[in-house]
Amino acid sequence: MPTSIQDPCDESIIRSRFASAPCSKIAGRWVLVATTLASSMAFIDSTVVNVALPALQANLNATIVDVQWVIEAYSLLLSALLLVGGSLGDHYGRRRVFLIGVALFAAASTWCGLAPDIHQLIIARAAQGLGAALLVPGSLAIISSSFPENERGRAIGTWSGFSAITTAIGPVVGGWLIEHLSWRAIFFINIPIALLIMFISLWHVPESSDKESKGLDWLGAILVTFGLAALVYGLIESSRLGFGDRSVFASLVAAAVLLAFFLIIETRISNPMLPLVLFRSQTFTGANLLTFLLYSALGGTLFFLPLNLIQVQHYSATAAGAAFLPFILIMFLLSRWAGGLVERYGSKIPLVVGPLIAALGFALFMLAGLNAGYWQTFFPAVAVLGTGMAVSVAPLTTTVMNSVDQNRVGIASGVNNAVARGAGLLAIAVLGIVMLHSFNDALDRRLTYANVPPAVWQSLQPQRTKLAAASLPNELDQMTQQLVGQTIAESFVHAFRLIMAIGATLAAASAIVAWVLIGKAAQKESPRSSKAFSD
Repeated sequence: MPTSIQDPCDESIIRSRFASAPCSKIAGRWVLVATTLASSMAFIDSTVVNVALPALQANLNATIVDVQWVIEAYSLLLSALLLVGGSLGDHYGRRRVFLIGVALFAAASTWCGLAPDIHQLIIARAAQGLGAALLVPGSLAIISSSFPENERGRAIGTWSGFSAITTAIGPVVGGWLIEHLSWRAIFFINIPIALLIMFISLWHVPESSDKESKGLDWLGAILVTFGLAALVYGLIESSRLGFGDRSVFASLVAAAVLLAFFLIIETRISNPMLPLVLFRSQTFTGANLLTFLLYSALGGTLFFLPLNLIQVQHYSATAAGAAFLPFILIMFLLSRWAGGLVERYGSKIPLVVGPLIAALGFALFMLAGLNAGYWQTFFPAVAVLGTGMAVSVAPLTTTVMNSVDQNRVGIASGVNNAVARGAGLLAIAVLGIVMLHSFNDALDRRLTYANVPPAVWQSLQPQRTKLAAASLPNELDQMTQQLVGQTIAESFVHAFRLIMAIGATLAAASAIVAWVLIGKAAQKESPRSSKAFSD
């Protein structure tokens, strides 16, 4: 299950550029192969790892906080450095930076696969995120610089289609590898793909750069990276240590200071990575606030779905990977139709209706209890959620692009993409706190009602941070084990329902934002193409 699905403005980044080194038709095909493989590799690794989280808990004795960091370490570096990665390619050469990103991603994937413990895996995932921050914008920039405007639409369609396919099959293949080989295999599979990308790129992808590229905002990049890292650390570790802990308090204070300095710096330099002047547009501000709320709901809630499916509903890893397939297929099939909605009704109405449909999808997840059948419970929720997101994404892309001047479309698209990724990053940290506290409260109530022996209470204390993966004492008789096991599962379901209720609330709030802040001007332009899938 993806933590961040279909960021809204990737394709508009491609369309906002001019081809600086148009390719021959043969070379263009190789460009598409290399860039599509690279993007797909990064997309798959941001989706398939969620299916591996239960295996990580079982094999590396990881707590829920630990597996949060496995996801967050990757997302942190990717979201914080995404805009810098694109600027590096423009400044130093797009193919060069792209190849560095691919090589780093491959090396980090090897480290992930060989990691002996959860802590090394987290560090390796951060290195993967750094590689992705270089190769993802690099792949988009190479396409835009290699194809002239009259051929770019077909190139985008090819790139989007194959990205959709790999995003769809990634969790299924990953689940099969986890089930039949090992969770380590989902990282090792990146190595031959990366070698193929590097071979193709060295032989067939032309180098290009932006001669007019300005200096890089290194200070802004450093401040936002460390600021977000401190914020995420404080939020995640508060689940384990509490907000009164000195390290948690210090990290939150540091986050506030660093992010405040980041905003100050961005107003005072000539080439900021985040031009705050864009937010003078009410529509642009509204579109990004909508993005933040909707993608917070999506990324934050879906982090817990594979844990429910595998640890509580007892799905296999392959079945859990396939469970979200209808979402991706609906997004793919309805993307062109959703673009037609913008032409017919403008952006505002779909941006109100789409998030409301998504809110209903989140709410339907609340109906799933223990032993929930897929077709009766999870499938309707997945299908409705996919429909809501499909209605939302194309209008959102159009609104972002139409809310700024034409010469700022590229940076506006990049900002919106970073907002979508950052939303999932922060949501997982915040909702992890809610999940753990709700689970513990429900577990205490149920254990008290069941009148379990004090020894059982004591043995469960160090296991609480594993949520549904909590292991039971071997010395318990079979009846007590079944009782405590069911109590743990019921407590997880209780907390899962609360998380989904929060997701529904966030999605509904994003619809309200669209109604209040998205202006009529956003409805006048015909929509630009929007991407079918991303990580």
